Amino acid sequence: MRQSIGRHRRTRTLSIAAAVAVAAGAGGVYAGLSNNGAEAAATTVTVSSTAQLESAVASAVAGTTIQVRGGTYQPAKTLKSTANGTASARITLTAYGSEKVRIDGSKLADGSWLAGIYGDYWTVQNLTFQNSPAQGFVATSSVGGVFQNLVTANNGDSGFTLRGDGTTNNLVRNLDSYGNYDAANHGQNADGIAVKFGSGTGNKITGARLYNNADDGLDLWQFSSPVTIEHSWAFGNGKNRWNDSAFEGNGNGFKLGGGGASVAHSVNNNAAWDNTLHGFTENSNTGAMLLNRNTAYANKSNGFYFATGKARLARNLAVSNGAGKAKLGGSTVSAANNWDSGVTTPAFRSTDAATAYGARKSDGSLPATTFLTTGSTTIGSTMN
Repeated sequence: MRQSIGRHRRTRTLSIAAAVAVAAGAGGVYAGLSNNGAEAAATTVTVSSTAQLESAVASAVAGTTIQVRGGTYQPAKTLKSTANGTASARITLTAYGSEKVRIDGSKLADGSWLAGIYGDYWTVQNLTFQNSPAQGFVATSSVGGVFQNLVTANNGDSGFTLRGDGTTNNLVRNLDSYGNYDAANHGQNADGIAVKFGSGTGNKITGARLYNNADDGLDLWQFSSPVTIEHSWAFGNGKNRWNDSAFEGNGNGFKLGGGGASVAHSVNNNAAWDNTLHGFTENSNTGAMLLNRNTAYANKSNGFYFATGKARLARNLAVSNGAGKAKLGGSTVSAANNWDSGVTTPAFRSTDAATAYGARKSDGSLPATTFLTTGSTTIGSTMN
């Protein structure tokens, strides 16, 4: 199902009767009206069935909080909303307390996304989106979104996607995205996280684990505004885990552009290992990207591939990559990296990645590990 990337509708209001019906019908508590009486000021909706979840998402307005009880939900169509929250009255979709919620796309029609948000000021947290025929979770032209403590796994295209013009000031925090594979395209498109085909400043990805995906860990193809990526790991991407005889997955850890966009992304304190292509690559992005204190270990090709652009690389660490530490072009600025003259390569405390797969900390942050740590205060990822 092809989804439009057009700008979403900017306003949505409810009549008093409709607001009361939404709150009462979905099992929530109606908390009053805004000053002009046009929409609910605060509504909490607790859902425990797929039908209730579908209705609550479709009916959400500014101030709505949707709490999803523990269990597995299998919608018959894409969970979709064009509603806008505001900075002071966000729309929140969250698990109820600490309960485990899986939103499962096994019953969707071929080509369907599992969830699609076309609105501003959404908070989506503590949920798993899995087994979609296509993308797991997509936010299009969204402003001010907070997407945190999510899992997007085993979907039929990229697990998590930000896209469209006007994609501004979104935070993706503590995402686990793995096992995503697009069978129809033999793995060409399914990334852990994709920020693609759009523009908008202030977008940030932090604390992500992007692993065992068919294509890349992270892909910034044709996104024409700077994105900040920090404290994230990409590993095991691009391997044919699906016995696809025509497999075409790329397998970069961090793919930082492509498609003609020239953008100065900021990439700080990340790690890429065991990917089937490069750890970090410009992918033809000629912008003056900044890469600082990243680690590339045991990737099949280069640790860092920046052969054509104007990237600035400082205090990065590359070890045991198949095609070498780094391939750099004449316009690349390189200083204090371990391939630069006079820079010593510190020893890793551990090259056993087992703890990197472990449970996250109670706040959702990356697990504690000594893997790829060195104790250095000047070079390479701190792995946290």
